Amino acid sequence: MRLNLKQLYGRKLGTEDGEFGHVKDVYFDDQSWEIRYLVADTGSWLSGRQVLLSTHAFEKGAFDAGSPGHHALPVNLTRKQIEDSPEIDSHRPIFRQFEEEYYAYYGWPIYWQAAAILTGAGVPPVATSPTETVHHGHNQRDDLHLRSTKATTGFHVKGKDATIGTVGDFVADLKKWTIPEIVVDAGHWYDGKTLLLSTANVSEISYEESTVTTALTAKEATRQNA
Repeated sequence: MRLNLKQLYGRKLGTEDGEFGHVKDVYFDDQSWEIRYLVADTGSWLSGRQVLLSTHAFEKGAFDAGSPGHHALPVNLTRKQIEDSPEIDSHRPIFRQFEEEYYAYYGWPIYWQAAAILTGAGVPPVATSPTETVHHGHNQRDDLHLRSTKATTGFHVKGKDATIGTVGDFVADLKKWTIPEIVVDAGHWYDGKTLLLSTANVSEISYEESTVTTALTAKEATRQNA
């Protein structure tokens, strides 16, 4: 099933023992464009605390097209599990050491270790020292490729020859847990319409400059949407 992520924001979340909040954000890997987590705002239940929900937490078919938008999305966790889960700091990137603790708490396979086994690559080292140096505004313990869709919305999309527009939304494939396309709010040269930019054509995301760069020209981007 494909949908624009803005359709997902605000959706209620529920377990067998009751609702516990709503979808606030989505975190994705900006290299593989795989969705890693949904961020849940727990509201008054946990005094506004936000919790991470791995894709492992959702029941198969939870996002089927026929699922009414006002129904809570079913989560394979209890309220007690969520209450006792590791807390995230919403003011900084998620770091790899936290992810290890998070996956160990739920007993889920760690995604980068599974990928390393499949590809034969080495497992990335996990830093343990709390005094490591800061690099480009992030601590080296942070996962520099794990990004918020909400924070990236509004970034300028730069083509090979011109600025194409701004990031308006993301198209998610919730069966594969990937983001195959970015919704671009195009500039005046395209009559203010929206374009779909394949994430396969994204060459770089700069968080310092708030830009998404593609090797396509403005005309090539338009032609792909013809």
